[in-house]
Amino acid sequence: MPRKLLKFLILFDNTSLLYFPGQFLSGRVLIELQDDTPALGLHFHVVGEGVVRVRTPRQERVYDKENYIDFRMRLLGEPGQGPSVLSPGIHSFPFKLGLPLGLPSTFLGKHGWVQYYCKTALREPNGLTHKNQQVFIVMNPIDLNLEPAILGTISGQETFRCEVEHKFGVSCVGSGAVICKVTLDRGGYVPGESIGVSASVSNRSRLTIKSTKAALTETITYMARGKAVQTEKRELAVLTRGKIRPGEKDEWDNEQLYILPLPPTNLRGCHLIRINYDVFFIVEPSGLQKEVKLQLPIIMATYPLRSADDENGNKSGTHYPSTLPIFRPWLEDKSQD
Repeated sequence: MPRKLLKFLILFDNTSLLYFPGQFLSGRVLIELQDDTPALGLHFHVVGEGVVRVRTPRQERVYDKENYIDFRMRLLGEPGQGPSVLSPGIHSFPFKLGLPLGLPSTFLGKHGWVQYYCKTALREPNGLTHKNQQVFIVMNPIDLNLEPAILGTISGQETFRCEVEHKFGVSCVGSGAVICKVTLDRGGYVPGESIGVSASVSNRSRLTIKSTKAALTETITYMARGKAVQTEKRELAVLTRGKIRPGEKDEWDNEQLYILPLPPTNLRGCHLIRINYDVFFIVEPSGLQKEVKLQLPIIMATYPLRSADDENGNKSGTHYPSTLPIFRPWLEDKSQD
């Protein structure tokens, strides 16, 4: 039996597939037919959703979902009307939709996601339905120039400085203190930039410090029914230094932690997934003493600062996703389609 449907595609006018809230999502559904084909309708559906799925240690499934876009339209046919006959050849059905403001950015995680996609279905009178879908990416920009509380330009560097004096104790005899001061060059960045870490570690104890480390970390918290149900933590970039013997001091002078492409802080507009970034400075003593850890929260944005930073060679650039996510979790529920 010859195949009547040769092509059935969703084509966006924006070939990068990257959109911002408030922009128009436009394109066309393209159908190529070999023979005359009766059709009851061509349905088009735009979906934006946030989903959290977690399996507990007791193998219980925790699920929550919120919708950001649920837009349906008919590109061909009207309810109650008979079938239309599509002739052989190529047929193009345009669509256009204004994306709502405040949409959270696309995100794929181990236990949840924020995804946007279009679905289309061509229904024939014989009950046969042809389906296709296409993912698109939404980036809700965070502009560092609009985050004055993050920049430290108003309140000085205090926001991004951390200082601790930690005393080690062995039995009943005090073994002295380690004084550690850490400063970041600012508190907000975009992927492609580097975080400048300065630190002073003074070892006034009797113990040798094995190493010091600065680490950029990402923490993803998954929420369901108003409660945190799962957390992911990972180190994204690390700098390490060696031993500091008793009585010695080590200075970090604007050491650079490079930022790979990352989703922005907090997925603004999503209430199920929280993303936070921190720089941790860790002092690891010898022996059985517990490590000293200083935490400096930062914001990950999408638009860099417009300032005199450009005189440093314009080291930064806004990095957007250049490829689509391959993992599409919602397809797992459609294996019978």
